[in-house]
Amino acid sequence: MSTTDIPIAAAGTDEGGQELRPRSELTAKQLLREVGAVLRMSEKEAAELTTSISSDVADDQTMIINMGPQHPSTHGVLRLMLELKGETVLRCKPIIGYLHTGMEKTGEELTYMQGGTNVTRMDYASPFNNELVFSLTTEKLLGIDADIPERATWIRMLLSELNRMSSHLLFLATNGMDIGAVSMMIYGWREREEVLRFFQKVTGLRMNHNFVRPGGVAADLPAGWRDDVLEILEALPARLEEYDILMTGQPIWRERLQGVGVITADEAVALGATGPILRSTGVAWDLRRSMPYMKYDEVEFDVIVGSYGDAFDRYAIRFNEIRESMRIVYQILEKMPKGDYRIQNKKVTPPPRARIDESMEALIHHFKIFTEGFKVPEGEAYVAIESPRGEIGCYIVSDGSSKPYRMRMRGPSFINIQTLPHMMRGGLVADAVAVISSVDPVLGEVDR
Repeated sequence: MSTTDIPIAAAGTDEGGQELRPRSELTAKQLLREVGAVLRMSEKEAAELTTSISSDVADDQTMIINMGPQHPSTHGVLRLMLELKGETVLRCKPIIGYLHTGMEKTGEELTYMQGGTNVTRMDYASPFNNELVFSLTTEKLLGIDADIPERATWIRMLLSELNRMSSHLLFLATNGMDIGAVSMMIYGWREREEVLRFFQKVTGLRMNHNFVRPGGVAADLPAGWRDDVLEILEALPARLEEYDILMTGQPIWRERLQGVGVITADEAVALGATGPILRSTGVAWDLRRSMPYMKYDEVEFDVIVGSYGDAFDRYAIRFNEIRESMRIVYQILEKMPKGDYRIQNKKVTPPPRARIDESMEALIHHFKIFTEGFKVPEGEAYVAIESPRGEIGCYIVSDGSSKPYRMRMRGPSFINIQTLPHMMRGGLVADAVAVISSVDPVLGEVDR
């Protein structure tokens, strides 16, 4: 056979079992699995669901389309396959993996000292929380978690809450843009910029800081930091009032979000959803309150919950969480103690910069810390904290070397994306963008 006789395959992509298949290719069991077999249902409920999803809908009456991975409103390279009957979404299947970076495997090739540079890029809208959970897990393995200086802990809380504010401001901006409130994109970006400017003053970078490190933080807060924070806190209330007028009370905004993308508390719990998605169903689960870490048991704040589990509740929760984070930051300003910003343990902490110019031993110590890293005792540890998107967890297994033997991150966006098929089923294709936006996924964390 000549080469000209060899058939050429049609160009296209096939993600195998991930893809949404026509109903004619699926059994009733497979069809049920796609729309909710993971949920805890009785046999009667499962039978009713099977009947409703296979109610004489033939393939020639439906259409399967792709939304993404290049769509501007999928918040990164997320691909959704939607089965439509007219304008109604019958099935939805999220397909991921287009941004795969292998951060967990990369983390096993980096020392604990270098690990922060890797995880900070996961949820790039909330880098401090990534660094914090990695550092807390490392400290737990080292057995120094009770020895972290108080000032370092309060600095971590300050940065974490400001990061929550900047992340939610970014959500307000993109959520507005997705649904057509173009002005909100400009306003939300403007306020977030003020917070990022403060981060740049503290860490030298606007994002991906590698500032929260095992043992404390990389440096103390700069001169004038308190005034900078107060300037942000004093400017925001008036701006939030403007957003309330622009969006919350507007009939068009409410029409686009109320009753859209509804999920129940049972569904959210069964699917492992956390953060604003879970709280929108009325479940008051916030790790800062439910399982306090750092000094969150010493500050007062309210856990914001919704009632209906719809896109409007998720919007309102994030909006009001900005106010609660401001409330926490005010308390941090009052309680911020003096003292060390990192633990004075020579096995973990590099020497002060000035000492390197004076002492050969200090220079060697500095060189070994940053090239070889520090050894961590054998064992395993898991720590979870509350990121803007829900529970972010870090699981590390140590074999006694200076690198993790295994590292696994529990990214909230990865878990939360599996709620999309439940939120979209039965809704309009026009509401798909609003539902995706209300989940607020970051694909760097999904495809880590």
